[in-house]
Amino acid sequence: MNVLIIKNIASEGPGTIEGHLQAEQIPYSIVDLSREEPVQDLNSFSHMVVMGGPMAVYEMHLHPWLREEARLIELAIKSSKHVLGICLGAQMIAHVLGAKVYAGGKKEIGWYDVHLTAEGMKDQVMSTLSVNGSSRAEVFQWHGDTFDLPAGAVLLASSDLFPNQAFRYSDRVYALQFHIEVTPAIVLDWLKDEKTVDLNTVQSSSSRIYDRYRQRASNFYRRFFFSRA
Repeated sequence: MNVLIIKNIASEGPGTIEGHLQAEQIPYSIVDLSREEPVQDLNSFSHMVVMGGPMAVYEMHLHPWLREEARLIELAIKSSKHVLGICLGAQMIAHVLGAKVYAGGKKEIGWYDVHLTAEGMKDQVMSTLSVNGSSRAEVFQWHGDTFDLPAGAVLLASSDLFPNQAFRYSDRVYALQFHIEVTPAIVLDWLKDEKTVDLNTVQSSSSRIYDRYRQRASNFYRRFFFSRA
């Protein structure tokens, strides 16, 4: 097993995903496409993780590396690799699969509930995010864009503001609109200059939620990175 992690901006790294790979001694490489760092050999990787970023899928003319990212995602899916997209990464997967990505009516910033669908509750990877076996999952959000569900994809999670929060395509591709990789320090760094949220409220929620959130994220990683290459 070997994991390729794609970054779109320096500040949005793999967080606890990297911690899990290190703890499990799973080899990985991190490539920041916004800095034009090259991917040496896609065939050498069994898994691809595509991280988030503030840029939009429909702004590829402003962020030209996203075209290369789309190409790599398409090749990975066609090669039956395991692919996980986080936030912008999920939107990029939706785009590659032919779905529309667009601005939503309102931003989600902070800790929110999403609701696992019946398929999400049955999915061996997605169901790890369930709170106490319920269809509720507590997740950290920071996005304003959304996407339509790609043809052939299975909806795994939804929220009141954004009906498409997570999906699976085939049995190897997972797209999550939310961030399971965050730590309280990452959340604080991201939001320290964000004027639209009450940082004290977010920090209080982080303190209350995070230990259990980290455990659920770890369970997700164990299932997703299980050696099924």
